[in-house]
Amino acid sequence: MSGPAARADNGRVPSPSPSPATAAQPPTGRRRTDVTPYVDLSRAEWSALRERTPLPLTADEVEELRGLGDVVDLDEVRDIYLPLSRLLNLYVGATHGLRGAVNTFLGEEAQPGTPFVIGVAGSVAVGKSTTARLLQALLGRWPEHPRVELVTTDGFLWPNAELHRRGLMARKGFPESYDRRALTRFVADVKAGRAEVSAPVYSHLIYDIVPGERLTVRRPDVLIVEGLNVLQPALPGTDGRTRVAVADYFDFSVYVDARTEDIQGWYLDRFRKLRQTAFQNPFSYFRKYTQVSEDEALEYARGTWREINGPNLVENIVPTRGRASLVLRKGPDHKVQRLSLRKL
Repeated sequence: MSGPAARADNGRVPSPSPSPATAAQPPTGRRRTDVTPYVDLSRAEWSALRERTPLPLTADEVEELRGLGDVVDLDEVRDIYLPLSRLLNLYVGATHGLRGAVNTFLGEEAQPGTPFVIGVAGSVAVGKSTTARLLQALLGRWPEHPRVELVTTDGFLWPNAELHRRGLMARKGFPESYDRRALTRFVADVKAGRAEVSAPVYSHLIYDIVPGERLTVRRPDVLIVEGLNVLQPALPGTDGRTRVAVADYFDFSVYVDARTEDIQGWYLDRFRKLRQTAFQNPFSYFRKYTQVSEDEALEYARGTWREINGPNLVENIVPTRGRASLVLRKGPDHKVQRLSLRKL
């Protein structure tokens, strides 16, 4: 069961001593006097920022958000995600202001604004889907950008038949298992302001793309793109020319981080819960794991982590962490403990 199978989203491997590839990654436990492209904040320091920037949410509205994720409580929403929504609101406003300045410089009349695009990346089971949903709900409450759309990259996985044809079924969730060209084209079209842009739909029940079903996005104010590998740089083409990656269209990006052993534990816990709930559906691709002992089912899940989710994390996901605008670092209790915000 790879990342898209049971919404399990990999984790973080402690970095070795800095190398050219890792030196730009956000600090972990560095002294505040060190030179770094990030501002490193504790949970308390970040939470204090919301007191300086009142947010247009009532207590009842915040209470409703608790249901969006089973690992997020009211304090987490108030301390972490409300300040983040305020920061993103400021980013959106500043981007619109910059666009107006460029139009003035070019002597052009004001054009309809293009969507502000946010990328949310991280491991299987780390909670990036919950982060994306919370941001969608919170950002949609700001009057400046009421239309917020969320798209997951699962819809751009190759269909299972194509994965089998390419010999990639055992690497589902790895970068090569996605139609990266279609994903990049989708985000580029939304960013360009096209009236309607559609994407394929993925079903976690059948573990495959739904034939003939599409998700249509119509000029949102904000587009959130969530997925394992959304921060990856473009790969060189066969002709040696530099390509464009989906991350090149992001105005802001969030990487949800945690210790690898914590994420692996969350992945196994989620598998247990899914085995008792969603996997019980007669149409579930994973129903077979409800018909064996728990030990047998968990051995399968551990094997999937060792062979798919763990290697994908180490090889492809963690190396993109240093490209994020903001890193949310979670502790063993699934709560954010520290944050690293990239300086402008």
